[in-house]
Amino acid sequence: MEAARDITAYRKYWASRFGTAPYLPMSRAEMEALGWDSCDVILVTGDAYVDHPSFGMAIVGRTLEAQGFRVGIIAQPDWRDPEPFKALGRPNLFFGVTAGNMDSMVNRYTSDRRVRSDDAYTPGGEGGKRPDRSVIVYAQRVREAWKDVPLVIGGIEASLRRIAHFDYWSEKIRRSILLDAKADLLIFGNAERQIVELAHRLAGGERIEDVSDLRGTAFVRRRTPDGWTEIDSTAVDDQPTAAVGSRVVRNADRARSVVRMPSYEQVVADSVLYAHASRILHTESNPGNARALVQRHGDVDVWLNPPPIPLTTKEMDWVYERAYQRQPHPAYGKAEIPAYKMIRFSISIQRGCFGGCTFCSITEHEGRIIQNRSEDSVIREIGTVRDTVPGFTGVISDLGGPTANMYRIACKSREVESACRRPSCVFPGVCPNLNTDHSALVGLYRRARELPGVKKVLIASGVRYDLAIESPEYVKELAQHHVGGRLKIAPEAITEGPLSKMMKPGIGAYDRFKELFERYSKEAGKEQYLIPYFIAAHPGTTDADMLELALWLKKNGFRADQVQAFLPSPMASATAMYHSGKNPLHRVSHASEDVVIPKGLKVRRLHKAFLRYHDANNWPVLREALRRMGRADLIGNGKHQLVPAWQPAGVGSGGEGHRAAPKPKARPFRTQHTRPK
Repeated sequence: MEAARDITAYRKYWASRFGTAPYLPMSRAEMEALGWDSCDVILVTGDAYVDHPSFGMAIVGRTLEAQGFRVGIIAQPDWRDPEPFKALGRPNLFFGVTAGNMDSMVNRYTSDRRVRSDDAYTPGGEGGKRPDRSVIVYAQRVREAWKDVPLVIGGIEASLRRIAHFDYWSEKIRRSILLDAKADLLIFGNAERQIVELAHRLAGGERIEDVSDLRGTAFVRRRTPDGWTEIDSTAVDDQPTAAVGSRVVRNADRARSVVRMPSYEQVVADSVLYAHASRILHTESNPGNARALVQRHGDVDVWLNPPPIPLTTKEMDWVYERAYQRQPHPAYGKAEIPAYKMIRFSISIQRGCFGGCTFCSITEHEGRIIQNRSEDSVIREIGTVRDTVPGFTGVISDLGGPTANMYRIACKSREVESACRRPSCVFPGVCPNLNTDHSALVGLYRRARELPGVKKVLIASGVRYDLAIESPEYVKELAQHHVGGRLKIAPEAITEGPLSKMMKPGIGAYDRFKELFERYSKEAGKEQYLIPYFIAAHPGTTDADMLELALWLKKNGFRADQVQAFLPSPMASATAMYHSGKNPLHRVSHASEDVVIPKGLKVRRLHKAFLRYHDANNWPVLREALRRMGRADLIGNGKHQLVPAWQPAGVGSGGEGHRAAPKPKARPFRTQHTRPK
């Protein structure tokens, strides 16, 4: 993998003389108090401004500030008028626009497209403070307010829509968000490396139209420049992924090669081509070997440079140790921001995930190479939380990341890692090239809980249990010291049909983890439980699969209070399955494997009802389904039967089980698809 310039090595911009702001300003009065006559960069976000490293705009803002730039924040502006976008004046360099930590559509709508009444990232949890498709709307208002100021979009919403994508809420293919937002540049993935270089280049006089070589960015151009070799994406799909232990992928000149994907018009017309395009995007995702991608939209090309080079440990430490206040901006007064309440005592120790779950947004956004902080940096931050965050009672709510137990776990060989094109390091089994040693994480846990003033360190991020069982010592440490009675994990399914489409392990790995967890809990004299999560209506799931899962839940004594139906997020592999009925985990064609897709409100409600078999409201629809499936023998009062033949008076209209709005975790850029592993 090529080396990247250290983000701490740039010469600071001249405005560094103004020093560090207590909070990044949200008003002209705050700017004047800081001695500023203007901002160099203005960030627009759909979240309330919380100056905490679990909020993306705080990280981006403080990172730019540490480079010497004056950064202002416009948080949750009224999008109906361009005037709020003039509040801080004209920025000297560019506007940066994001929907916030969550995709605005996932934030506002349930998996059944019902409007949510609340928003965890808004003061008071009030809903309706951001528009649908926030990035596009905010970008339009910015253009109305400041026609000629460079406009950059980023964050989870933009990142997952960087190419033509299936939009679940309208059930159609939409263009790259870059075109609809009319932005100059789209930054995808974690933004620090790109945003730092971009700011310095623009400050040095370079035009944003000329910035075409920055990794982790997408932009529009008319044609492929001279000197580049175009490769048809079908030729790429003919190449095998790197085999286990392979040392090379191909000796082609990747640096000047671009893969031409099917055009927007082609993927609209042919869902199989859409699935193929999704497969190519995921194949070309390893920073060590990815090539540039290009997709035609009408008379222009959307050009995607390869993903950014992951941050080093030194850079991660630097990013997370900026001058965060770790609190909401004082402008919100005493209003409670639910997302902040959940993460204020949490610590991010890593980024990325090599699990590759097809329904999840992490890999598409953060990548599959784990980026780690140093142990010393994490310990320093725990001390900062202990000493400075109001209300701290001695409990760290989480030491984690997208996945709790991938800290310092990586491929044994950098050469193999750079060559590999597999979508997962743990599916269909744990790769023999993966170093699964959890000792660094165990050491971090032990050191953290020994800190004076720290009574308990909990792990709230999802544990990848098939990885954890490779290190029983880790399971023991977790069970005996870092669980508050219940540990949430996510098998997601138990049968091969859906599991193979999710890229999740078989239930045997869960059983082994459960055995270890219960043994070590008992040794410590603790009564603790695993709380498994499952997804209803995922591609590859039949009614029979859900029935088998319901019987498994009943046999094991589980009664789910909340259930989740699959929500097809933009760019996910499972979404390509949902739209096309094909499996992009393998080469796709019109003749390739068909995938069962549970579509429509009726079947989705049935699958959710199976997860809540114990809810009398669901019994009528379950009885009907069982009779249709030839399993009327499961209707009755016996222990082996699923639902009784009787119905409580006034209960049961075939209603569905309910799931609360997704609760924010302790990481930036997370969606409801990035739940425990």
